[in-house]
Amino acid sequence: MKAKEVVFRRAERADLPSIVRMLAEDDLGSQRERFEDPLPESYYSAFEQIDKGSNHELIVAELDGEVIGTLHLIFLPSISYQGGLRAQVESVRVDRNWRNRGIGGELMNWVIERAKARGVHLIKLTSHKSREDAHRFYERLGFTKSHVGMKLNLK
Repeated sequence: MKAKEVVFRRAERADLPSIVRMLAEDDLGSQRERFEDPLPESYYSAFEQIDKGSNHELIVAELDGEVIGTLHLIFLPSISYQGGLRAQVESVRVDRNWRNRGIGGELMNWVIERAKARGVHLIKLTSHKSREDAHRFYERLGFTKSHVGMKLNLK
């Protein structure tokens, strides 16, 4: 019997509860997300905007009908790099029951291939400074620490 394969696809509206649950599963996410039933309308509004955007892809990893991973892939046209296209990866999560099984690596390798297919010259991501395990994970995939991230909270 063949092992079941993880399928990577664009998220659908019905996937939002699983996505928000994964975003809320860790210390940082539990401080900023509201995983409740029903989900706040703001999540659905954001989903609609992402889903309509030609440069946005909310992706899920699915195994046997269960959403077990997610990320938001954004394509950024740029004047710099001679008009080059960049990709930004945000909100990478794997369900806690599926971590350390290679799902995250498969998901990120899928992103790399997707970016190459779109003609991207650079993939970038940010990871909170406290997520040291995530930093090691990304470095194993070939990502390097190259910039200092800064933010300005407006709320």
